[in-house]
Amino acid sequence: MKTILKEYIVDKTMIGFIKFIFEGHEGVAIATTLNSGKGHIRLAIAPERVKTAQMIVKDLAKDFKFSEI
Repeated sequence: MKTILKEYIVDKTMIGFIKFIFEGHEGVAIATTLNSGKGHIRLAIAPERVKTAQMIVKDLAKDFKFSEI
């Protein structure tokens, strides 16, 4: 299956929470930590679930740093 890869800088203290949220929404995206010290993560998003992933990111960004790079 092809995935869409997007990278973000997030609040590093929230990386575990972000992974938990995406694991709870099965089939939307897989969060991978690229650099925990900088809060650099990558989301591998299922093509048919891009809108859902964007809504989750937008909602999380209301509460803490979650910026696409």
